Amino acid sequence: MRLRRVAVLGGGPGGLYTARLLKLANPACEVRVYEQGDPDTTFGFGVGLAAGTQRKLEAADPDTLHELVALGLRHDMTMQVGADTVRVHNDRLIGVARTELLAVLQRHAEKAGVVLEFGVRRSASDVDADVVVAADGVSSATREAGPYGGSIEVGRGLYLWCGTDFPLDDAVFAPVDTEHGTFVTHAYPYSGGRSTFLIETDERTWRRAGFDASTAALEAPGTPFDASDETSLRFLERAFAEQLRGRPLIGNRTRWTRFRTVRCERWSSGNTVLLGDAAHTAHFSIGSGTKLAMEDSIALVEALGEESGVDAAFARYETVRRPAVERLQELARRSQLWWESFPGRTHLPAARLMVAYMSRAGNVPLERFAETAPDVVDAALDQYAGLSERHSRSPGVNEGAARSSDGDGSERAVGSPGVNEGAARSSAEWVFAQPLVYGGRDFPCRTAVPSLERLDCAPDDPWSAEGDALVARARGTGGVLVTGGSGRAALLTRLDLAERVRLETGVLTAVEGPAALRDDLAAGLVSGRTDLVLLTEEEAR
Repeated sequence: MRLRRVAVLGGGPGGLYTARLLKLANPACEVRVYEQGDPDTTFGFGVGLAAGTQRKLEAADPDTLHELVALGLRHDMTMQVGADTVRVHNDRLIGVARTELLAVLQRHAEKAGVVLEFGVRRSASDVDADVVVAADGVSSATREAGPYGGSIEVGRGLYLWCGTDFPLDDAVFAPVDTEHGTFVTHAYPYSGGRSTFLIETDERTWRRAGFDASTAALEAPGTPFDASDETSLRFLERAFAEQLRGRPLIGNRTRWTRFRTVRCERWSSGNTVLLGDAAHTAHFSIGSGTKLAMEDSIALVEALGEESGVDAAFARYETVRRPAVERLQELARRSQLWWESFPGRTHLPAARLMVAYMSRAGNVPLERFAETAPDVVDAALDQYAGLSERHSRSPGVNEGAARSSDGDGSERAVGSPGVNEGAARSSAEWVFAQPLVYGGRDFPCRTAVPSLERLDCAPDDPWSAEGDALVARARGTGGVLVTGGSGRAALLTRLDLAERVRLETGVLTAVEGPAALRDDLAAGLVSGRTDLVLLTEEEAR
């Protein structure tokens, strides 16, 4: 398609990257970016770029990617529960300061011949262009004013972004218990010698700490729009003093908010197309808005170059991108539910909690994780088999086989396979073969399910009102078998409900699932989502 003029609304990563790629593909086209802010002001801290995103950027625009990689800070990730810490090697992940990311993208856009206009607010109807790319963010005025069928789902949990003035050694996931409740941080280092601290909590803890009041104060008339919640920052820097090494937290329009998941029935109308957060969002715990927006850019520019008209190009762009976006949104939805219910899992040792974290959305099989982090999975399997963990904070649970010491301070389950089996121990068969002692009852393996009350799981969200009712039904029984649909999504939801029942009621919990989905069931056992599993021969969908 021959383009004469393209207008891009929004000077964030998605808008800038789209503008550069369009100009490189269409040198004679006038490409102009309109950004209402100024070039030197940005909100946020670091941005993470995973290996998969780096590969796509490399193929589309190696010059930009190489500069970002040179700036980026590589790091591993750790799970820290008190003094118990495990590390997973992941040096393909890099952290880049958002200010540096934008500076690189601005420079490369201008180098390609893009015109950047800052301090200018424009709508699609204000500009004369063949194509208008609306990359105007999660609060997109374009989306709200147009026929895109947009919807926004607001999460239960609360979170805020802040930072600190030193680089952590690794990305850190760490919960802390306070007098008000549990807070958890996802923190990671990025270029420029700083670190991002994203901190989450539940509404009950937030209110107990008085942060509802400090949040409301930021909305009072006369409060500067870029003010931060200093009350929360001062409290949190004391709560996370160990991770912060006694250093202060830095705010940058830092305030508590709830995640908004944006979905649209259509991504284009006339000559205008939505991109990035304007069209869709995915929870930060698994999806990056920057990743999604820049990958949208690549697909949009390719479609515009290969189709003869705007309508066909937009249709192709959406056909290519929507399945990948919706898949990530579903993974992110499950991850969001997991993080919003995180405090119930802090009794788990760090290795098992890391397995639970990696398998929370169903996209990392246990055996694959064992290949990349064998020591972590090995420790988790030891704990799962009863070598050290006793669920001290879960009512009524006493799982595991008898123990014996190897003389080196470690423990092994009597009669269980040795640690040197490696990947074989992470197989579903090995996981299923482990015995369980529960409430004075001995189970020879995890598939030996007694007669239990059936609990049919229908809701997509186990923490909904329907989930509350199912938990109430389970309370006081001798144990429950969670049943439901045969599809994989239904099984993952059953495992989540079973975990909630198990943690909140302490009753023996089993999950029914197709043998074809044995890997998901094995991950559920090791992660503490269920005590037992009942395999069926029904077809998995």
